[in-house]
Amino acid sequence: MKKTYNNLIDFIDLLLDVVCVVDAEGRLLFISAASEQMFGYTPEELIGKPIFDLVHPDDRERSIAVSMRVNAGEEIVGFENRYLHKDGHTVHIRWTARWSEEQQIRVAVAHDISERIRAESLQKALYKISETSHQASDLGSLFPLIHRIIDELLPAKNFFVALYDRHKDELSFPYYADEFDSCPAPRPLDSGTLSAEVIRTGQALLLTPNSNKSMHLKHAEVVGTDSIDWLGVPLHSGKRTFGTLVVQSYTGTVRYTDQDQELLQFVSDQVASAIIRTQLHERLIHAAGHDSLTGLANRGLFQDRLQRVIARVGRVPGRFALLYLDLDKFKEINDLYGHNVGDKMLVEVASRLEGCIRESDTAARIGGDEFVLLLTNIVEQADAKNVAAKIRHVLNKPFKLGDRELLIAPSIGIAVYPENGENAEELLHFADEAMYQSKRRAV
Repeated sequence: MKKTYNNLIDFIDLLLDVVCVVDAEGRLLFISAASEQMFGYTPEELIGKPIFDLVHPDDRERSIAVSMRVNAGEEIVGFENRYLHKDGHTVHIRWTARWSEEQQIRVAVAHDISERIRAESLQKALYKISETSHQASDLGSLFPLIHRIIDELLPAKNFFVALYDRHKDELSFPYYADEFDSCPAPRPLDSGTLSAEVIRTGQALLLTPNSNKSMHLKHAEVVGTDSIDWLGVPLHSGKRTFGTLVVQSYTGTVRYTDQDQELLQFVSDQVASAIIRTQLHERLIHAAGHDSLTGLANRGLFQDRLQRVIARVGRVPGRFALLYLDLDKFKEINDLYGHNVGDKMLVEVASRLEGCIRESDTAARIGGDEFVLLLTNIVEQADAKNVAAKIRHVLNKPFKLGDRELLIAPSIGIAVYPENGENAEELLHFADEAMYQSKRRAV
């Protein structure tokens, strides 16, 4: 009889699925040899230990509740939960279990469904990324959604996106979620970071304590807190690598494997397409509302923002101002030096104007050399006059355009709400008239 029992154990150990016997308190009395392949532990390491110590913490309470149902006599077929492998990665299991009242034991068979779950998760992730790319209006709203989707595939508490602008030679980090470090400043591609190495080589990079980390760090440096595991995959557009997705882990409880690298690389093409599509949408939206030469708001965008401010002060009383500005004798510069020089001057004027206002204000180009500024929140008229004085000061400085230094002076008219008008038409008319009065005085 003993020989027959031993033969039965030998047969069970040949199974790819795990067979286990657990007592009423959940301690393992027997587990087949397949446990080493499925969970990373030999049967000898597990016998006598509570089986729920292996269960993923997020599934532990639910699993204990199901085990109590089994102990009460209910047969369970197809229960799914997650276990933690010895090396730290998650294993998805489908259980069949029943209770032996006579022997007071629970007998269960575990089948590894990780590959099925992985395939299903990938398909869901690809669909969500595609859907998200059509919903997100800009990269600022796209990246947090991408982060959440990737976090459903693999642990991604620490996740960032690095993008490379080859025209500026600038590596930037438009999305950076990290438990220790703040977002790094933009830097050249040859600055020697791990992200730059992924972009430069176009190859995924997985660094763990078991990998030859020192070899990579000869050519790249760690920026910020050194992680235990670092995984970066490239973002491709055709043959060009324009960025990278990175996850990193600072603790031994989250480890990254070659399989995680494959997962992240698999979704990276869809993420790259989502980023490119969103960037194109941003450029189209920007082009529709901005002057193509100077990059300032155009007439349409300015009118929209002005109406929004008027609506706001209608609800919550406040004051704002318009500054109407044109450049004296700008036509002469165009005639003498050509439109190319004139355009360069307008671009420089726009840059100086933006330096005179707050981020909440708006500078717009509404004609050839005509600009208007919307100061959204002022306390008194003197505030608008102070901005006008600042503008005169910066625009009276010489413009170095090529080998020439040119001078120009602005004429500025000011209209303040509500003293000089209560609607857009009245305010613009008042500021325009004030500007022409200023021009006549200059002559």
